Formats: sequence, structure tokens, C-alpha cells
Amino acid sequence: MSQNEKKILLVDDDQDLLQLLSMRLERHGYQVSLAQSAEEALARIPVIRPHLVITDLRMEGMDGLALFDAVRRSHGSLPVIILTAHGSIPDAVDATRRGVFTFLTKPFDSRDLLREIERALTLSADTAGQADSDGDQDWRRELLTRSPLMEDLLAKAHLAAASGASVLLRGESGTGKELLARAIHRASNRRDKPFVAINCGAIPDSLLESELFGHAKGAFTGADRNHPGLFKSADGGTLFLDEIGDMPSALQVKLLRVVQERQVRAVGASQTIPVDVRIISATHRNLEEEIEAGNFREDLYYRLNVVSLDLPTLAQRREDIPLLADHFLRQFSEQIGKKVSGFSPEAMETLVGASWPGNIRQLCNVVEQAVALSTTSVIAADLVNHALRETPEEIPPFAEARRRFEQDYLVRLLKITNGNVAQAARLAKRNRTEFYKLLNRHHIAPALFK
Repeated sequence: MSQNEKKILLVDDDQDLLQLLSMRLERHGYQVSLAQSAEEALARIPVIRPHLVITDLRMEGMDGLALFDAVRRSHGSLPVIILTAHGSIPDAVDATRRGVFTFLTKPFDSRDLLREIERALTLSADTAGQADSDGDQDWRRELLTRSPLMEDLLAKAHLAAASGASVLLRGESGTGKELLARAIHRASNRRDKPFVAINCGAIPDSLLESELFGHAKGAFTGADRNHPGLFKSADGGTLFLDEIGDMPSALQVKLLRVVQERQVRAVGASQTIPVDVRIISATHRNLEEEIEAGNFREDLYYRLNVVSLDLPTLAQRREDIPLLADHFLRQFSEQIGKKVSGFSPEAMETLVGASWPGNIRQLCNVVEQAVALSTTSVIAADLVNHALRETPEEIPPFAEARRRFEQDYLVRLLKITNGNVAQAARLAKRNRTEFYKLLNRHHIAPALFK
């Protein structure tokens, strides 16, 4: 990425200092965006997709450390540099302990700032969704998105790919876990070696061991030749273990040994074979609950879960539905030789408002069915409704969505505190009088929760 493609977001409530620092950075070739508060910065980050945030520490309202905490929650791989005229050793220690990239005290030497900026950008420049050239994007070519949620996930995935660490992908069925695993493989230094995938829940227990580790000729009835197994087939590359939570306990022990020793012994063989394999695993199960229930080994969990990535549901990334639907429409139209150009506005509204329990896999199925049954160049809403076989979820107006959120939030607080209004108000960081007004507005009686 060239210097003038690197985007920096400056945050300071002093407009004069903001403009001065902006001019300095622009002279050095950076793209600079400005925000005069932390709240404005948080609104701008998903839109401009900066590579670095530089923020003042002392600001009205949310301060620089609070901004950093919010950035870390929503954009975990985005580095933050904090500047302050009120610097102190405790501030610096607290900031760096919490993960701030660096902490500079005003007045600072411009050369020091530029050096820290370049160092921060070196660590973040390769993050997914922030590289603009086609070559940089090739690793994620199968993952279509305009969702900030997905872009942040891809940024983390790209960093994980470079590290070589084992990755655990979590998410509901149909969210694209295998596509993300393939993308991580393409972004890694193993990209020229095999990518091998297996669904641990789709193969009978009696065959899964042989599929993974291989077998020697004569190891069991029907074993008329040596079989190398998927670990050996993936040597030097990546092995994707889908639905790892469905793996039988006995095989979990053997898998743990392979991960620890980097050696495989085929069924019926007396010798072990060294293997160099990067493991990416995936599950729709809650493995922590499976561990508590005794269904999954805790030691294996920590070996596989070095980096954990959570894929959002399709309902959490609704802005991607038109993009994905149009992609599938072109794909299926070409496959069956039909001239279908798009969706009617009503059909697209139906797609965007649907609940999508089957996620992207269900969307793909719905579009395929609609294309197959369409007799016109534009897909009508009735075809989409027929394929969905459900009443579309209505997106509520903003005022109604806010009312529902407030009501759910207040009820949750009162449940947590067993109806103790004073305690609930403290958790909400509101005074009791204001909190009582909120309760009255939503007709909530604290006595019901005692």
C-alpha cells in the first residue's frame, strides 16, 4: 500500500490543533479525516475505514481512553495513538496496559509522531478490507461484503493468517465458515500448498480416524492398500476441520497428540510420520458448554482456539443482502442460461427484511429457486415469498426500535438487580429520578421483579 493510501483519523476537540496536525500529516502524504469528538469519531470509523486513529486524551464527553475502549470492542485490529498535554506516567502505563499502541505527551517532536505513525501503519497496513489493489484483495475474493462488521472480522482474519496460529471459527450454520477458512489459507504463507477440508460430523465415527490419520494395508477388512489420510494430504498446507464439536471423544485424544507432537500414526501402522499442518477448525456449537458437559476436551480446545473469530449471522449484516443476492442471481442465471436481470424493489425489500435462520446458504437457495421459476427478466416479490415460505420480518421505524431497546434494557437491569431501582440506576449510570421517569415512560413496575 502506498503512503497516500494510508488513512488516519484525527480526533481532538481543539479545532486549531486538529487543523495544524492535519496539515502536517497531509504534507507527508497521508489521507487525513477529522473528528472533533470521540462520538463523531465512532460514527466516522465504519464509513472511512481508517488504518490508524490518533486521539487527544482530554476531551469533553468521552475521553481518549474511552474512545480506545470503544474502538477495541468494535474494531479490534485498528491501532490507536493517544496524545495529551496532561501526560503522566500513570496515564501512559494505564493506556499501554489496555492496548493503546503508544502514548505521546504534548508538546511532542513531529519526527517522533511520524515514526510512531509509520510503526503503527506497518502493523496494520496488511489488514483485510483496507488494501485497495486487486492483488491485495485476491485472498478474500469469495467473501462479498460492504458490512463494517464483516470488514473488521476480515481484518482480524488477515492478521491471524500471517501469524500461522491455529484458528477457531465460530458461527451459525450457513454463515460462510469454510469460505473464511479458505481465505485465511490464501492469505498465509502456506497458500501454495494444499487446503484440505473435512466435516467431522458428516463421517461415521468408525471411518473418521482413517480419513484423518490414514491406514495401513490390512489394518481392517477392506483396507487393501495404504491410505495416507488427510493430515498427510495437507502436509505443508492447511487442514480445515469443520464441525469440530461433533468429533468423538476418543478421536479428540488422538487429534490432541497430533497437534502437540506434529506426527501422525496411521491406523494399523507401527511408525509415526512427521506432518507440518496448520489447523483451522469451525463449529456452530458452544464449545465452552460442551467442555462443561464433558463432551469436548479442554486441553484440545486451547490448542485449537489460539485465535477465535466469530462470523456474524446474515441478519446482522443486512446491508450485504442486496450484494449477495445480485451475485447469486448472476451466477444462477449464467448456469441455466436465463436472462434474469434483477429483483423488483418489493422483492428486494422482502429479501432484506427476512429473518434468514439458514443465513447465506438459505439466501443462495432462495435466489436459485426464484431464478429457476422466474418467467420474466425481473424477479417478483411473490417468487421470493414462495421460496422463503415465511412472513418477512418488518424493519421497524427508528422510534419504535429505540422504544423496544429501552424497554428490553430496563427489564434486563431490573431482572439483574431483582427490582432494586437504585442499583439498576447505578448500572445504567443514571440518577434515580431520571431512571424512574424512564420506568414510568415504559410502564414498568419495579415491584414485579422483586
